[in-house]
Amino acid sequence: MDYYQREMECASREAMLDLQTKRLKDAVRGVYENVAYYRGLMDEKGVKPDDIKSLEDLPRLPFLSKDDLRAAYPYGLLAVPLEQTVRIQSTSGTTGRRVVAFYTQHDIDTWEECCARAIVAAGGSRKDVVHVCYGYGLFTGGPGLNGGSHKVGSLTLPMSSGNTERQIQLMCDLSSTILCCTPSYAAFLAESIVDSGARERIKLKAGIFGAEFWSEEMRRDIEAKLGIRAYDIYGLTEISGPGVSFECSEQTGMHINEDHFFPEIIDPDSGEPLPEGSKGELVFTCLSKEAFPLLRYRTRDICVLSRKQCSCGRTLVKMSRVMGRSDDMLIIRGVNVFPSQIEAVLLKCGYPANYQIIVDRVKHSDTIEVQVEMTPEIFSDTVKDISRKEGELVGALRSMLGISPKVTLVAPRSIARSEGKAVRVIDRRKI
Repeated sequence: MDYYQREMECASREAMLDLQTKRLKDAVRGVYENVAYYRGLMDEKGVKPDDIKSLEDLPRLPFLSKDDLRAAYPYGLLAVPLEQTVRIQSTSGTTGRRVVAFYTQHDIDTWEECCARAIVAAGGSRKDVVHVCYGYGLFTGGPGLNGGSHKVGSLTLPMSSGNTERQIQLMCDLSSTILCCTPSYAAFLAESIVDSGARERIKLKAGIFGAEFWSEEMRRDIEAKLGIRAYDIYGLTEISGPGVSFECSEQTGMHINEDHFFPEIIDPDSGEPLPEGSKGELVFTCLSKEAFPLLRYRTRDICVLSRKQCSCGRTLVKMSRVMGRSDDMLIIRGVNVFPSQIEAVLLKCGYPANYQIIVDRVKHSDTIEVQVEMTPEIFSDTVKDISRKEGELVGALRSMLGISPKVTLVAPRSIARSEGKAVRVIDRRKI
């Protein structure tokens, strides 16, 4: 069994607890002294750095949420002088305000080492050719796996996404062995490879897929078509990016790099910590981040943690595949989408706030349609005018979301009303 950093990946429970405790105390003191926003939250709770003596004291600290990140945008949670930072990454914005994460060189190195652990766990080594077709730029997928591949010493193809014909050509010509992308794109690639007759020329042995929800059935379908083993990977831009956790050969959950990211499971309603094995909301505390060290960050992802012994030999705690969300966020082809974003665009464009979002998965690719009720004035327009207005809304939503949904203008009062909370989202995906 190969490991990238065996000492940490297979550390004893006692050694890991000692390291986590030391790093937690250092992180809390550093944040309190350097981040006025979080210091204010701690002062409101009456907590000082000296009060945090062990991991058991963690619940005394306040939570951070995405709302805090937006309120503190852009520099309010930065814990080091700006001149010490070397990069930012970002999520898509909600109502025009993005979540921006900062990195020192130490943070970049740590992030890439976490991704290297994932690549080695999937069977990667210096002998491999790692084909990265996650998006690059502000999106963390491409940069994270690209850097991780460099740490391992693999030949790295920084393909980014799209241009499937070129992907397949270089995959064949350069004998790519490990594929890194979203599971939906992997499924599309698999079908395209089979259709093109290139299946016998493909040398892939493994895939590392993340950034969106996918099912066990989807995994098996990709594995069968490409003749590979498909591994899950998890991360958040706010915490670092992909590599917060990764799947091993056992494929029964993702090992969390808990020397850098300490996990908790809480009741999403009360915020109270839940015992191991409970289903609840995942919360992370950054133990080693320098530029953007979030403490008790609520991911809103629902999962289960387990310390059951793993056959791969790693002692890192495992998280299950994400089972849902405690908020209304959707992940569409790797992009975070909130109904509130869509509603803001509709209102700005003069449409009544009665709409419905229909999400589906067709041939392993996510689809999103926004049905919007027309006003009586628009309803009286010609078909050509209505089609033009739909196109204008597609453009406005693309600017906000980063993806292009289908927009359908429907007749007034044709979307069902509810006596309670409006049903804004219909998710037909089986994930």
